[in-house]
Amino acid sequence: MADVLPDGVYFFDGAFGTYYHTLTGREEACELANLTDPATVLSIHRAYRQAGARGLKTNTFGANAAALEGDVLKRVLSAGYSLAKEAAGDEGDVWADIGPISLEGEAAPAAYRQVVEEFLRCGAQNFLFETLCEWEPLLPALELLAGQSSAPRIIISFAVSQDGYTAKGLDYRALMARAAAHPAVTAVGLNCICGPSHMVQLIRALPALGKPLSAMPNAGYPAVVHGRTIFRDNAAYFARKLLELSQLGVQILGGCCGTTPQHIAGSIAAVAQGEAVPPPPPAKRTPAPPPPRVPALAGLLAAGGRKLIAVEIDPPMDEDPTPMLRAARKAWEAGADIITLADSPLARTRADSLMMAAKLRREVGAEVMPHLSCRDRNRIALQGALLAAHMEGIDHVLAITGDPVPQTERLDRKAVFNLNSFELMGFISSLNETLFAQRPYFLAGALNINAAQFSVELARAQKKIGQGAQMLLTQPIFSQENLARLRQAHEALSCGILAGILPFAGYKNALFLHNEVTGIEIPDEVLAALEGADRARATEIALDYCGGVIDAAWDYCRGFYLMTPLRRIDLTVALIQKIRRKQA
Repeated sequence: MADVLPDGVYFFDGAFGTYYHTLTGREEACELANLTDPATVLSIHRAYRQAGARGLKTNTFGANAAALEGDVLKRVLSAGYSLAKEAAGDEGDVWADIGPISLEGEAAPAAYRQVVEEFLRCGAQNFLFETLCEWEPLLPALELLAGQSSAPRIIISFAVSQDGYTAKGLDYRALMARAAAHPAVTAVGLNCICGPSHMVQLIRALPALGKPLSAMPNAGYPAVVHGRTIFRDNAAYFARKLLELSQLGVQILGGCCGTTPQHIAGSIAAVAQGEAVPPPPPAKRTPAPPPPRVPALAGLLAAGGRKLIAVEIDPPMDEDPTPMLRAARKAWEAGADIITLADSPLARTRADSLMMAAKLRREVGAEVMPHLSCRDRNRIALQGALLAAHMEGIDHVLAITGDPVPQTERLDRKAVFNLNSFELMGFISSLNETLFAQRPYFLAGALNINAAQFSVELARAQKKIGQGAQMLLTQPIFSQENLARLRQAHEALSCGILAGILPFAGYKNALFLHNEVTGIEIPDEVLAALEGADRARATEIALDYCGGVIDAAWDYCRGFYLMTPLRRIDLTVALIQKIRRKQA
């Protein structure tokens, strides 16, 4: 990197967006000002350049296909580059600023590439991809840039919270290592979300990456005053923290939200006058940590042999946990290997699955695997829940997206869905490598054998395994098609599969499952036999039918996932006993 200071630090500008909104009081996207108010855009760039910034970011952070369309997008990008170029002059550098693109699937990689193509047409040679929460969607754009005749300079900058995780639940160290290993990448770093003090801590904890580091923290943490987001005027404090970052070896510095030309000018002065860093004290010897504890299901999977049995029990919908505890104790004593607790299925409120799992573990002594859905918790709450469960000795989690809130109730009850099941699995896997390294969670996922396109579901299952899933639990098996798909999954997937078995509690329950639960088709002859049958006869029909499914699925699964219907734990216990007798 070209430098402008004796110690080789390269300075970027500060925040464009927050500074623009502070100056103008306008609420619209600042990127559109490239077209509607170019004079203000130019004056802001010039103010940062006069403050001493060598690198100017184009006012295009949010300019992409997720926010702008067609000709408007091209005009905003082109005007943004021209204005920054005019302000930079002969001695400044213009960096094509590309923020995160919130599109799903293949749309995001295509949108990144589209923005890069437009900047290349403008003549851009420097590219800053910033505030990123993941890495893979950038790869097509980087491939395009790597193929240019004159190699451009590329900085990849991730946005993480104080604990080092992105909004997608990915660990910053792993992300930065992957970016640094890419041959087209010039430098890697962090920006946004964190204030300067926390960014110092994150940078200090980084291993050597072999590429220059960049750091562009927020001014601090904002407050909301009369409905407006306000950052404290703390340019002197910010400058001291950027001096610390430079002393940690960060070669590229700048500012993000809340920073102004005063922040940059003060930081440049502080770094230029800064003292040399004293050598770190010698590291103290610490005893080797104990070997990681192996979760129960991981040990049983590795040991092979008998079929595994997971029993699902619903947490209570009222304040009485007695039926849940009683059912769990019966299933555990009958020979279940683990008790799973659903996380408010069908988006109907039940007692928290993790808290009930901890209660079961303490009071019944059973191994437990709570379901953890993405519907009701953001990443912060998910991590907090996992921390608390870990403290309670819970070693297993079934990560699911969660049933959506019914359409008629969405005005009153809002789902969160900050992550999906793939991202949640990746997040837990990241935590297993860091926070929970000495006692990692055993991670399970769901396999939908009723999916309309099972080839797509198998691809999703492969992705879950890639994100760390060690076991997949299927939805209930009722048909020959379900069995054929189980066999297909058994042959295609590399993890253990538990075949889902759901006994019907009687004729009304069977009718409900057949008519209202997608993918479940109970044969007509079974429904006919159940009609008019008393409890004893209905129980016999249900157990005979499920017993036949267990026999048919036996060679194509590592065990069985028994779902308890309507508190009928007697049905579940009978199926546990059948499985254990069959293997005896």
